[in-house]
Formats: sequence, structure tokens, C-alpha cells
Amino acid sequence: MISKYQFMQQNVERRAAGLREKLPEMKKSLDTVKFLIAQQNSPKPSADQETHEEDLDELDDLEIEDTQDDGLLETTYPLQDTLYGHATIDTHNLDSVYLWLGANVMVAYPLLEASEMLSDKLGKAKESLKQAEEDLEFIRIQNTTLEVAVARVHNWDVGEKRKLKERGQLKDSKDVEQ
Repeated sequence: MISKYQFMQQNVERRAAGLREKLPEMKKSLDTVKFLIAQQNSPKPSADQETHEEDLDELDDLEIEDTQDDGLLETTYPLQDTLYGHATIDTHNLDSVYLWLGANVMVAYPLLEASEMLSDKLGKAKESLKQAEEDLEFIRIQNTTLEVAVARVHNWDVGEKRKLKERGQLKDSKDVEQ
């Protein structure tokens, strides 16, 4: 029974670790889409307007180099851990984004639909992580309770065997633990 709880604990820990690993990437994707929506909805900049630095600071992994006066955004983005690509994005004429869904699948979404989908996925992932942490706490408590119960039964059995040996009813010394 203890091994079943330990197995369940390992599975829940793995699931929670996977979710913790995915959450920052999901948040970055959502922040990027929200930034693109904000850029698309902003009026076309005039020569005296500057890029909103506070909007750019949220996007750590996406290096925004410059928003030019004509609405072009130059960026460097990660493809792999050590591989980066460069892109110039026309933020005012942008109507869709491409999102990796997993299993080598990429789908084009309109900006607002992508934002909604990513928000839903992020919310579900946070809820799933919360549930996994609650499950993990429950399993730990059950595992501890079971270990204590097994230890008590073992100690009771040792005590009973000692009593029987003292009365002379138990002859084999291997049956009694010291």
C-alpha cells in the first residue's frame, strides 16, 4: 500500500513539475500577443512619439530592438535554447499570429482569438497546478499516516512476541526482534 502512495506521489510531482515548466512560456506567449494587440490598436505613431518602454520590459525573452515610425517592429526571438531568429513585424497590418500547439503542430490564429485561447490555457494550467499541489499534499499526509500505522502495528507485534517469550510460550529467538 505504501508503494502505491509513493508511485502516485511521483506521478503527481512529475505532472506538477511539467506544469511549472510550461507556465512561464505560456505567460510569455500571452504577453507577446497582448503587446501585438496593443501595438495594432495604437494610432500610427508620428515622428515625435516614442516606443512605450514599459510595454517592452514585460517581454524578457523577446528582444524588441526598435519600433520605427512606420509601425515596423524589429525583434530577435528564440527558436531553440541557443538559436535565435530576427524578424521585422508590421504591427499595424498584423492580423494573425502562429502558435505552436505541440506535437509539431502550428496554427494561425487571429490576434484576439489567440489572446483568448492563451488566456484560457494559462488559467487551466494554473488551476491544474493548484489541483496537483493539493493532491500532492493529500498523498503526503496519507503516506505519513500509513507509515505511522505500519510502524505501530510492527511495534505492537514485537511487544507481543516479547511477552510470549517471557511467559515461555515462544521458543525460537529468531521470532523476537531486539
